[in-house]
Amino acid sequence: MRNTSILVVLATSLAGCAKYHAQPLGTRATLPGNIPALSIDPQTMPLPELAAHRFDPSDGLDITEVAMLAVVNNPDLKIARAAAGVAHTQAFAAGLLPDPRFGAHVDRPDAGQPGTTLAKTFTLSFDIISMLTRAPRRAAAGQDARKTDLNLLWMEWQVVAQARQLFVRLTQERQLMEILLQTRTLFGTRNGLTQTALQRGLLTLDAVTPYMVALQDVSRQVNDLERLMSQGRHDLNFFVGIGPDVEIPLVGDVALPELDEAGVRRLLPDLPRRRPDLVALQAGYAAEEQRLRLAVLMQFPGVGVDFSRASDATSVRTAGMGVSLLLPLFNRNRGAIAIEEATRQQLFVEYEQRLNAANSGIDRILAEQRINRRQLRDVDAGVAELARAAEKSDAAFREHNINALAFAGLQASLLAKRIERISLEQAILEQQVALQTLIGGELPVRLAQ
Repeated sequence: MRNTSILVVLATSLAGCAKYHAQPLGTRATLPGNIPALSIDPQTMPLPELAAHRFDPSDGLDITEVAMLAVVNNPDLKIARAAAGVAHTQAFAAGLLPDPRFGAHVDRPDAGQPGTTLAKTFTLSFDIISMLTRAPRRAAAGQDARKTDLNLLWMEWQVVAQARQLFVRLTQERQLMEILLQTRTLFGTRNGLTQTALQRGLLTLDAVTPYMVALQDVSRQVNDLERLMSQGRHDLNFFVGIGPDVEIPLVGDVALPELDEAGVRRLLPDLPRRRPDLVALQAGYAAEEQRLRLAVLMQFPGVGVDFSRASDATSVRTAGMGVSLLLPLFNRNRGAIAIEEATRQQLFVEYEQRLNAANSGIDRILAEQRINRRQLRDVDAGVAELARAAEKSDAAFREHNINALAFAGLQASLLAKRIERISLEQAILEQQVALQTLIGGELPVRLAQ
């Protein structure tokens, strides 16, 4: 009966074991060849403004829809989510109790000895210290899993910011391309007319050269920008997990509201509760506190308990219990305690520095916004002035009251000022995207007067 009972216990324990299933790797790219019609669950969106927005790729993607697509489809986020699954399984494993250990030993008496039967010994042992340390191990693993989830959320915030910045970059480059093409058309027309006049002997070479040089310069800028736009388009496609040959139609403009600086600063004290990276560091610190507690518990004597059932060669049966102690005479787990204390101090400093960096980063962006806003007003005034002068120069050119060099120089100055304006707009928009990520939500803005 005892043998049968043992076999039943072994069979039952084996029946609950997991089975291996192969998962072979693929050999082809798996990026989709079109923009998927995603049904976005608002609960999966990391920010409220994304959760409240409707995803509809049929009429193109605005800046928020691009961010939503990136949150769902970004390749790096998929890897991070798989890693988060590993952290949760580690937390599950940390909460499991160790299995008891069963042992069996059989002795056969030598020939001529008084023994008449086999001597058998069965033992069942269990590590008591593992039960005593289960609570801090489980708490530490739970905090680690929470830290992983929060780091994943922070990564989603970063992905949203990068998607928005790619949108800003591509739409600003598109505006710049329109201006460059208009200017190239202007210089191309002037160059064609003056070349014809040169061939007829109506103009000298010095009247033709400024248009030719200006046309070549603008054409170079168009070619450079075309390469940048192609690179940006491929960057965006890969970032949102779409095949490289898919054209993503970007629609909508990005507003340039003036920030309410005082409103932004009022959000600073709440950063430790709203920024996922800061909350993740708090969870990591709490996990380290549990590991330090565990290391302190491990300095006390380790206890093991085992139960035995035996019969000797003369069929004398015995039952017993044993206790084993690990005597803390030399090691006393001092090394592990010192390591955990140093690790806790490292996390303390890291959290402090991250919080300081968050406040400094926000202050820096606010200062840059003030500078860029002031410069944008000056540039707008310069563009308006040059545009008026260019309009007058065009009429003067038709009446032969201005030479080619002055006309080409004025148009080139107007183009440079317009390029400067687009660059400033892009800088302001990218700063606002970064600031939106740093504070974790919509930016407080000044209402139009």
